[in-house]
Amino acid sequence: MGWLVVGLGFIALSVGFSARSNFGLAMEPMEKELGWSRTGVSDAATWALVIMATMAPFAGNLVDRFGPRLLLGGGLVALGVGMLGTSIAQNGWQFYLAYSLLAAIGFGTVATHVVSTAVSYRFSERQGLAVGIATSGSSAGQFLILPIVALVLTAYGWRASYVVLGLVCLALAPIVFFLLRNEGTSRASRNAVQLDSLPVRLSRLAKSGTFQLLFWSFFICGFTTTGIIETHFLPFAATCGFPPQESTTAYVLLSAINLAGMVFAGWLTDRMNRPLLLGAIYIARAFSFLILLVAAEDINLLFGFAVVFGVFDYSTVPPTASLVASHLGMKVMGLAMGLLSAGHALGGAVGVFLAARIFDWSAKYDWVWLVAFGLAILAGLMSFAIRENRAKGLLPAHA
Repeated sequence: MGWLVVGLGFIALSVGFSARSNFGLAMEPMEKELGWSRTGVSDAATWALVIMATMAPFAGNLVDRFGPRLLLGGGLVALGVGMLGTSIAQNGWQFYLAYSLLAAIGFGTVATHVVSTAVSYRFSERQGLAVGIATSGSSAGQFLILPIVALVLTAYGWRASYVVLGLVCLALAPIVFFLLRNEGTSRASRNAVQLDSLPVRLSRLAKSGTFQLLFWSFFICGFTTTGIIETHFLPFAATCGFPPQESTTAYVLLSAINLAGMVFAGWLTDRMNRPLLLGAIYIARAFSFLILLVAAEDINLLFGFAVVFGVFDYSTVPPTASLVASHLGMKVMGLAMGLLSAGHALGGAVGVFLAARIFDWSAKYDWVWLVAFGLAILAGLMSFAIRENRAKGLLPAHA
């Protein structure tokens, strides 16, 4: 069942992250139709990330106890209903209810922390590679599904793109739920009765220096990926005057490179010093933002950024998940990954919030890229402070 979980996790993340990425694609036409400012539209994404952050620890805790079946299947239903609701929203409260609440619940459960935990429970060897393949679905959908959605948006409008995404989510939900029907006997479920109480596990994590370093570096990860690139990359390209189709192609290229980067990072995770790998990813990501400072006049530089950033985008997930498994323990992995994902989502919310206001204030994104550069450097230094612990095995009792 291990590789089945990898495959279904890959597909679910492909759809879920395509739905998230469509927000950046649809931002400009939404602004024009609804009459909202960049800040007004971006605030819906900010609140969605807050809801995701709230959901993530609960979802992680449930994976520890019951496995991924209900979370992935139910999350796809919530996501599908949210997408369809977004497509018919006519004013602010309807848009926030559909996207920032219902869809966000789906985003918080059809997520890398659920998939990476479910996969890690089923692999003791090649764990990093398996996690890398499964979670690379977060990028795969963005170059397999998002181009189709972009064509629908161009031909029929932004509302039609959300209809397509909603229907795909609802169609996938029963498939995932049915194929994972035997996961009630998973290792996660069998060990549920052995889990310490939630307060005890939370206390252990709070006292762990490793967890603190991973949490705050992952907070910055969210700021520099979900917060500013997933939400503001395409709007930035539009402000530069680049044609929508070329800008979308650059983003698709970024996603394609990201898929390969995640799988490669998973392979490296099984073979090298993981804190060194994680820190190097953050440092390299930091320098990629400097390209955007000079990309406004040359579409080729935009494509260059897509290649460089794509390698180091979500490639933080495999080494982070592996460090959680070995340093914090499998009995708290779902909860720990959920809390880390909450930090990632909160970092993303801060990124969306600040980037929109910086743009409305200055009419450009230069300060956004400079802030991202500095924060990513800091995340790299925090990762270097973690000690490698591979010799102690993958299943310590606690932090």
